[in-house]
Amino acid sequence: MPTPKIEIIGMPLDLGADRRGVDMGPDALRNDGLMAALHALGLEVEDGGDVPLPPRPTEVNGRPNLKFFNEIVSACLALKERVRDTLQAGRFPLVLGGDHSIAMGTLAGLSVRHRKLGLLWVDAHGDFNTDETTLTGNIHGMSFAAALGIGNADLIASMAQPSAATPATSVLVGARDLDPLEKINLKNSGVTVFTMHEIDALGMHAVMERALKIVTAGTESVHLSFDLDAIDPNDAPGVGFPLKGGITFREARLIMEMAAACGKLGSLEVVELNPILDRQNMTGKLAIDLIATALGKQLL
Repeated sequence: MPTPKIEIIGMPLDLGADRRGVDMGPDALRNDGLMAALHALGLEVEDGGDVPLPPRPTEVNGRPNLKFFNEIVSACLALKERVRDTLQAGRFPLVLGGDHSIAMGTLAGLSVRHRKLGLLWVDAHGDFNTDETTLTGNIHGMSFAAALGIGNADLIASMAQPSAATPATSVLVGARDLDPLEKINLKNSGVTVFTMHEIDALGMHAVMERALKIVTAGTESVHLSFDLDAIDPNDAPGVGFPLKGGITFREARLIMEMAAACGKLGSLEVVELNPILDRQNMTGKLAIDLIATALGKQLL
């Protein structure tokens, strides 16, 4: 099946985390040559620009365990509309973050158009805290749970859209930094988790075979939400929260190759690129290669 027209949606939101810089991620990818890389594949691509965001608050607000609640919800609702409209126009949403809190908006927009969605979440972290278990109050650490309808009732209801993804059709790959109570949340959720232990023991190919079997079983489409901090900082230093011991560039590329080959990849989200922390744009360029691979780039 031919790849539909790609629509790039920039989401320069950084309120879900404590560290500034990921708001520059979408423009960094554009400046590093994203459009040229996709055009080289013969893809039809339109850059829809960034989702408009209100001015950044001058101080932290919201509840202590749900920082910037109103601003993040407003931004994610705007992203929901953009993703919904992109799908309605028959286009493939390519969402560029921003921090991982934006996934709530992406999933809500996808859920308007899909009844059953597979969710492949690649991340060093679980993003499966709730307002009751969070150690920071940062919503980017709750977005996976919230997108599946788990956690704070106000946060879940704010997207005004039941999720088309369920724990049974969702997989976390690459986790290596989970909070104590977050581990319990994940174990009780029904989400399949492949930590770095499983990747080391089984190999990425075997892990991805199992993951794709889960996210494609009976689903209409698969959404891949890729946090660049899943990759080891030796390969990807320019991320919001670098943590050694992550997946290699080749393993990351294999994820994208296998996702592209599964036949159901219908949307892609790449988050947490922090150009301030990058070295010679190596993380941005790596991200572009991964995006291009997910959209059909092959070695031969």
